[in-house]
Amino acid sequence: MADIIAFNRGVPPAESFPKEQLIESARKVISNEGDQILQYGNPLGYEPLREWISNRFNGTPAQVIMGQGSLQLLDIFIKTSLEAGDMVFFEQPTYDRTLTLFRRAGMELKGFTLRNGVMDGDEIEETLRNGIVPKAFYVIPDFQNPSGAEMPLELRKRLIRLAEEFRFLIIEDGAYRHLRYYGQNLPRLIDLNPEHVIHMSSFSKMISPGMRVGFMVAGIEIINRLGKYAEDSFISTNFLNQAIIYDFIQRGLMEDHILFLKDLYQERLKSILSALENHIVKSGTWIEPKGGFFTGVNLKQGFKQPDANMLTEKNIVLMASHGFFIEGGDDFIRLPFCALTPAQINEGIKRLAELIN
Repeated sequence: MADIIAFNRGVPPAESFPKEQLIESARKVISNEGDQILQYGNPLGYEPLREWISNRFNGTPAQVIMGQGSLQLLDIFIKTSLEAGDMVFFEQPTYDRTLTLFRRAGMELKGFTLRNGVMDGDEIEETLRNGIVPKAFYVIPDFQNPSGAEMPLELRKRLIRLAEEFRFLIIEDGAYRHLRYYGQNLPRLIDLNPEHVIHMSSFSKMISPGMRVGFMVAGIEIINRLGKYAEDSFISTNFLNQAIIYDFIQRGLMEDHILFLKDLYQERLKSILSALENHIVKSGTWIEPKGGFFTGVNLKQGFKQPDANMLTEKNIVLMASHGFFIEGGDDFIRLPFCALTPAQINEGIKRLAELIN
């Protein structure tokens, strides 16, 4: 029986975890700071790590809050800063779990379709000038989940200008920004105007998702609201894991580890692009990501994602595509390449092509 090939989750592979270095950091921080980091702490999180993050955003530790992954902080932001019925804009497709959080809170959602990986700036501006103005606009500018797209510089600047004019907040998800395999970094949206942008990210893709260390950078008023909610709800986050990550960084290990990750994932990205070209070119189109964990296939007219029974017969696992869309999505397939070997990628795409075609 053929092995199951899972294209359903964008998770780092076990071989990406720097286990021995983390063991050493854990021993060191418990020995040196155990009395503090094993106790309840500041609801905003471990200050040395917050200071390190704030320095990279030209801010202060008071503008940074740590969480159990960035999604927890987004959930708290929604609960403390938005109300049911508020309008939220999205790229479409977008990260399915963020759609879930906003739907759960009763938000009104509007999506702007990615065409060749880019939203139509004219469509966004026309919507705003017609009186449909969001409280927040959630975007993943760098190597978007699920498409792999990168937002062009001109659209980044235009979104900032529109946020300034229409007074809405941009929620910038930077989960994959550090995993660039080709090209030069573009400015973060928060670099272009920190007044109208909050930035969320985590160490899940850089070090380990299981450690559950995320962060949000925003104005002090927003951070204080999140901190009060955190203190009232769960007192404080995991200082031990935050201290381990800070020690890992301070020992100069992060730079080399990210280079290792880039080498690991770049090979897998090449493999999936080659497999798509060999097997899917007749039935779909895709962009070529410059980084991240994903590429998304837009199926041509007359093709759709195989149903669950068909996938089971071929021992393939996919995420249901409609989860990435406010509406529709049957003609889209998200393909994470990060956790599969090149051989698994090629075999998986070959099986998928047999079903699609």
